[in-house]
Amino acid sequence: MAYATITTGKTLARLYEAKWGIFVTGEAITRNGPAFKWAREQTPPMSYAIDNGAWSAYTADREWDPAPFIKTLIEHGSESDFVVVPDIVAGGAASLDRSLEWLDRVLEHAPTALIPVQDGMTAGDVAGLLGPSVGVFVGGSTEWKIATICEWADLARSVGAWCHVGRVNTVGRMNRCTTAGVTSVDGTSVTRFVCNLPKLDGARRQMSLGGRLE
Repeated sequence: MAYATITTGKTLARLYEAKWGIFVTGEAITRNGPAFKWAREQTPPMSYAIDNGAWSAYTADREWDPAPFIKTLIEHGSESDFVVVPDIVAGGAASLDRSLEWLDRVLEHAPTALIPVQDGMTAGDVAGLLGPSVGVFVGGSTEWKIATICEWADLARSVGAWCHVGRVNTVGRMNRCTTAGVTSVDGTSVTRFVCNLPKLDGARRQMSLGGRLE
């Protein structure tokens, strides 16, 4: 399964036709409320997953504000495919500590919670937490992510957990995820340039049948 950053108009319609989901934050739903409403009113409704917004705050060089995330979690978490547990971008051990503080709260409102893993983390840090309702969100630097995708996918598969990889914006990275057998990916490429959809979707459709979704 692949998710694209929420968008509007014809691009959103093309994503729906291609059976992509949308990846949303609380702030994005506020900005694109009509688009999110349209997506959920389709038959069947467009799938979506909820990000915690930490990456957006990091790239904007501002403090992460939990309020939009909490509101979105409460209002939309129950029908989401998964929710990314709050983390600290490039935070190492402190990031995992934050995620553990939020994990139970997320699971009160969502069927599946994903713990972000990043540079410096190992399978042993999270293995005991994973299962059908708790999976991993593979973030971190591009180099680290590419080097460890297979390890995280194997770990998740061994316990029936979800393995999602963030920022997959090229055919090469999509193919890497396909080979690893991850459950899902997200990216901004097709939102920004819908002309990239056919080639990325072609690679997405080759995603291993060992994953939980198509």
